[in-house]
Amino acid sequence: MSQLSLFTQAAETIVVSDARGRIVHTPDFVPADVARAWFDEVRGAVAWEAQRRWMYEREVDVPRLVGHFRLAEAAHVPAAIRAAARQVIAATGVAFTSVGLNLYRDGRDSVAPHNDHLDEIAPGSPIVLLSLGATRRMTIRAKLPPRRTFHVDLAAGSLLLMSYETQRHYTHGVPKVSDPVGPRISLAFRVRSAAE
Repeated sequence: MSQLSLFTQAAETIVVSDARGRIVHTPDFVPADVARAWFDEVRGAVAWEAQRRWMYEREVDVPRLVGHFRLAEAAHVPAAIRAAARQVIAATGVAFTSVGLNLYRDGRDSVAPHNDHLDEIAPGSPIVLLSLGATRRMTIRAKLPPRRTFHVDLAAGSLLLMSYETQRHYTHGVPKVSDPVGPRISLAFRVRSAAE
């Protein structure tokens, strides 16, 4: 099945669909009770890692906690992540091989605007984000004119699919917020390149 045929669910919203790629948001991909149970399990089962990176000529804390699993190593993958992977794979027809996890503890945690490194993703494969926990807004911006900007509120149980091409033409990020907000977990499904 092509990544562009996507989902059969009526509630999907096509954010972008043109020569620059395709982005589709499905707000109720997972029912609220399932999303809550998955959030609780994943939050407790993952050995979350705090990282540091060089930015602006100095080393800084990454403003979120991270984790990663190779889906082929099922014995080491929490049951909730395996269940989520099965559902995402069934809906998209894409045989994802890895899941990256981000835990946004509160509104101070974020991810700067970026695009995924295409050399780390199998050519033509999409990136799919499944959100659990508190709602956070993702900002998607075109890199070149017309410089369109889209804001997508990623609530618990929502799914966002970004085609391979979007990583060439758009950035995506989750900005900090000053309002009180609870924790959110993002499961980012990818087909890793053979070298990964």
